[in-house]
Amino acid sequence: QEHYGGLNGLTITWIGDGNNVLHSIMTSAAKLGMHLRIATPKGFEPDLRITEVTEQYSKEYGTKLLLTTDPLEAADSANVLVTDTWISMGQEEEKKERLKAFQGYQITMQTAKSAASNWTFLHCLPRKPEEVDDEVFYSPRSLVFQEAENRKWTI
Repeated sequence: QEHYGGLNGLTITWIGDGNNVLHSIMTSAAKLGMHLRIATPKGFEPDLRITEVTEQYSKEYGTKLLLTTDPLEAADSANVLVTDTWISMGQEEEKKERLKAFQGYQITMQTAKSAASNWTFLHCLPRKPEEVDDEVFYSPRSLVFQEAENRKWTI
C-alpha cells in the first residue's frame, strides 16, 4: 500500500511453499481487493481448508484466484512477487527433499519477465539464495528492507 498508494486491483503472486505466511495472504488478499496467483510444487500446496475459504472470499469480493504448479504462469501480470522460506522451523530434516521439489521456483529476473511493468518483490526474511537470486533481492524493485522496517512498528 505504501508503495502503490493502494491495494485494490493489484495482483499478488506467491511462488513457494504453501505455508503459514501464504495462508495469511490467502485469507486477506481478496478482502483488500487483490487478485492472487499462487505457484507451489505438487505436494506443497496450501491447506485445503484455507484454499476453500480463499475461493469463497474471491467470489464474494470479485477478485481472481489462480493455483498452479508453474511459477511463470503465476508471475504473469503480477504487481507483487512474494516468496518465503522453503524450509521452515521443524522441517530441517526435509531439506534435501524440499530443495529438490522446489527446483525452478527461485524468483529471478526471468520469473519477472511477464510480470507487470511496475512489479516489486517482497520476502519476510531471512532469505536464502535458492528462494530469490541476488539480482532481484538487491534490485530497486525489492521492497524487503522497507517491509522489514514496517514490521518493526507492528511489534
